Amino acid sequence: MHICVIGAGRAGSSFTLALRRAGHTVDLVHHDELGLVGGADLVLLTVPDDALEEVARALAPSRSRVIAHVAGSRTLDVLAPHPRVASLHPLVTLPTPERGAVRLAGATYAVSGDALGEAVVDSLGGRVIRVSDESRALYHATAAVAANHLVALMGHVETLANAAGLRLEDFLPLSEMALADVEAYGPHAALTGPAARGDMATIDAHLTAIPEAERATYVALVKAAFELAERRRSETRA
Repeated sequence: MHICVIGAGRAGSSFTLALRRAGHTVDLVHHDELGLVGGADLVLLTVPDDALEEVARALAPSRSRVIAHVAGSRTLDVLAPHPRVASLHPLVTLPTPERGAVRLAGATYAVSGDALGEAVVDSLGGRVIRVSDESRALYHATAAVAANHLVALMGHVETLANAAGLRLEDFLPLSEMALADVEAYGPHAALTGPAARGDMATIDAHLTAIPEAERATYVALVKAAFELAERRRSETRA
């Protein structure tokens, strides 16, 4: 398949490398090089979400090609007025082109629109899921929590560790164990610690000890842990 990727950032570079390794002919162009699109079967837009409509409108509509985007929160409406449109959003992080390309192979993709989008995912060995337009923003919010908010949480851990004279690396194995437990047993069963036990004395001691600037984050997270523990107890009583 001849594919033109528009947008040479991390996403575009990752997709270009992954698609080439899957056997496709891929051209990578910047958003201001639309004259180089040529006769591609698929034009894949990896530009910032807010630029999708502008870039799509700058391309001449044609039934001989599909225009697709990789934005998780956007529907196909942003690709009007093209007659053949698709979207394929990968549930992976793309920190560098090389690591991103490795992750795109075999990833899970939210796919909609023209069947060519699913064919591309198949060529990458990926798994397809379907998300309705009504759930698109919620789907993407879930992805942001699963990845971006997890990174923000690790920033909180790093700050607390440094305040105690330690390093983030000292606590990463504990985080890895907790995620492994979530995968094996689910969040309810994996929850341990003072919130799970209802140990308010320990939580009060934590709040006294941690830096003031980090207390609001801790309180928000311990509240979520209390709610998770309560749901577990409710399910046990049912």
